Order: sequence, then structure tokens, then C-alpha cells
Amino acid sequence: MDTQKKFYTLLVFSENIAGILSQITSVFTRRQINIESLNVSASSIEGIHKYTITAWCTPDEVVKVTKQIEKKIDVVKANYYTDDELFIHEVALYKISTPVLLDNSEVSRTIRKHDARMMEVNPTYSTVLLAGLTEEIVDLYNQLNAFKCLLQYTRSGRIAVTRSTEESITDFLNKQENKV
Repeated sequence: MDTQKKFYTLLVFSENIAGILSQITSVFTRRQINIESLNVSASSIEGIHKYTITAWCTPDEVVKVTKQIEKKIDVVKANYYTDDELFIHEVALYKISTPVLLDNSEVSRTIRKHDARMMEVNPTYSTVLLAGLTEEIVDLYNQLNAFKCLLQYTRSGRIAVTRSTEESITDFLNKQENKV
């Protein structure tokens, strides 16, 4: 049995029902698995929401968690993936000190090197937006933090789509429809 923890992304599809998020996250809590990021949004299918959840766990744990989530009444489908099976993106906002930005040309060079975008510049602070992979976002954070210019920082949870041409839920829904 493989007990080495790996980073997994779970894509969970459910009806838009109050309380389902709590039911899904409780599965992780009961197994003492920490959720690294969580993003909930509408999916490509009307009336169905998509939960993108990331966590470090063993292969055995991710299988069990996925099966338990799928047993929830309002969950339509749940699958887990490794990074190579997905297209992944995150967004981050950095609020930095404008005086430090203006005094140190390396700060603006670093921002440009990361292809980040300046959202606002005023005499007190500047806001920077970066969309990309987690590693790129963390790298810019570390570099801005080293310049001692970082005032605030936040990043979205991961958003992801599979590398297949259709969502896994599409096949599932088609099979369900054919049973009727």
C-alpha cells in the first residue's frame, strides 16, 4: 500500500443545494485531511455547481474520500486528478507599497518578469494582479516579500478543467438519461 502523500485535485459536481458544501468538507474533516484550496462555481451544465478541491493525501485516502463524497444525495459526480491530468489556473492580488516600488526599480522589473498586471497605483499603495500557476504566484509573493514592499496578499483557490474534451459529468448524465 502506497502511504506517500500526493497532491490531488477533486472535481465534484452537485445540485445547487444549501448545505452541500458543509457535507463535502466534513468528509475531509472526518479523515483529518486538510483542504489546501476550495473553489465553488457554476459548471457548464445548467443547475449543476462545480467544486474544485485540493488536498495532500495518500492514493488510498483520495479514493475513499471521493467515494464518500459521491454517496452524498445531492452530489452528482466526484472524481480526483493529478496535476498532469488538468489545466490549472489561480489568480493572486498583491498590494505593495508605492514608495518602495518607486525607490527600487527591481520591484517593477520583478513584476514585469512575472507578466503581472498593475491594477492601481496611488501615492500609498499599488495593486498587482497575477494569473497563472501556483508556483508562479508563490514565486512573485516570495520576491515581493523579500523587497519588504508587500502590504497585503490573497490568492484564489485553484480552478481546473480536465484535459479530456468533455467534463466527466457529461458521460455520467448521458448514462443516467439512457436508463430512464
